[in-house]
Amino acid sequence: MPLTVRALLELPELGLRLLAGARGLDRPLPWAHVSELADPTPFLEGGELLLTTGLARPAWRAYLDRLAAAGAAGLAFGTGLSHQRVPAELVKAARARDFPLLEVPRDTPFIAVTKAVSRAVAADSYAEATRMSGALQALAGAATGVDGLGAVLRRLARELDAWVVLLDVAGEPLRAAPASARGRVAEAAGLLDRLRAARPPAAVTAQAPGEWITAQALGAGRRTRAFLLLGSTRVWTPAEQHLLGAAASLLALALEQTGGLDAAARRLRAGLFTLLAAGKRDLVAEVVRPLWGALPAPPLRVLALTGPAPARAAAVDLLSAQGVAEPCFFAEVEDRVVVLAAEGEPLAWCRALPGRLAGVRLGVSGPVTEVAEGHRQALAAVDAARRQDQLVLDFADLAASGLLALVDGRRGVAFASALLSPLNTHDATGRGDLLTSLRVWLSHHGQWDPAAQQLGVHRHTLRNRMRKVADLLDKDLDSPGVRAELWLALHLHQPH
Repeated sequence: MPLTVRALLELPELGLRLLAGARGLDRPLPWAHVSELADPTPFLEGGELLLTTGLARPAWRAYLDRLAAAGAAGLAFGTGLSHQRVPAELVKAARARDFPLLEVPRDTPFIAVTKAVSRAVAADSYAEATRMSGALQALAGAATGVDGLGAVLRRLARELDAWVVLLDVAGEPLRAAPASARGRVAEAAGLLDRLRAARPPAAVTAQAPGEWITAQALGAGRRTRAFLLLGSTRVWTPAEQHLLGAAASLLALALEQTGGLDAAARRLRAGLFTLLAAGKRDLVAEVVRPLWGALPAPPLRVLALTGPAPARAAAVDLLSAQGVAEPCFFAEVEDRVVVLAAEGEPLAWCRALPGRLAGVRLGVSGPVTEVAEGHRQALAAVDAARRQDQLVLDFADLAASGLLALVDGRRGVAFASALLSPLNTHDATGRGDLLTSLRVWLSHHGQWDPAAQQLGVHRHTLRNRMRKVADLLDKDLDSPGVRAELWLALHLHQPH
């Protein structure tokens, strides 16, 4: 327990007497310093008990004001040397400011006071070091137990007398000690923003009303995997700050282990997904259960997530940190993250990922029993979401929007331009409007009279134009497949 002025007064061998400042006796006393200067404040760090015999005989009110402004814990005045008693003006000024003023009798040398303070500080430092050593061992033990992340957080909160929250890379709470600490995250958003551009284990601290809040990035190398947020009503000692650093390292290690993000784990997940797509669910379930928990039961949803590499990596971190409350399984397949999720909370949690990670697009299959079919639907949906600049797209909505929604825009236009190029070249000569004639004829399902009437030409003229189209394209216009291909190309060439 830190030494205070009150505890120093209670040492009978010193014989100190309190003259003023009773309300300031419980401040921690880190040191005692002797000075006879008229202004000793340049040599103080704050918190010290200053000892003097008043040899300099300064203006006592101004002298006391300087000590108070420098953060001194109190003034111990030695009598029987320069002054037979403590100057009345000094006592009056100390009482007016409620500043601790002690009288040191002639029989008590200053060195006895400084030794008493030194012994107390050394004992306190030893006790603090012993406590921190035990705390470090307790943290290490907690990290190796069940729910290592949660156990480390609870122990850290107890040792630092603080509230603690572990957040994912998007700033959402994963664990908290106590649970009510989750509500403190919003007020620390600015600290997290400052950390996002820094490499772990960077940390920032800010003073809030009534407490200090610290945020620390957790991870290895250049990659941040999570954030640690702590709040306390007091400033931590150097030993406690060392404990916080050790806890951050343990949490980073636990995240690495929990995430399973090494190359072997990624290959294993990808291989298991390939087996799932091949219908080997029972085999995969046996492998997955002890490693990552049960597979979601069918009917399930398959989700495909795409985006910049950093965003995909962040999505994998979020999934690895068990942000989903119910069973799910994910794998990195080529440049996409594929997720198998149960209906309800897991699906809702996954749908929220694009809103939390910039640049991410998500395609969602319908309810399926076969993973391969769900994967096909999810890939079609995410490709369309990227083309249409949508964050989330369901395959059901994609199917309802028609065939053109499934066609890649740039590739479709290139296909249409190549297929219809001979007709464009012909029409550019001014010898007829074959493209318009073809579009109108196909819109009337190949019926000559209504198509010719809409174009305002004789049906024989339209027949001649269609024969020209067939010759230029080298296509059989009586083939349903050819007609469908041309109809699609015309819509891509000039959508309306």
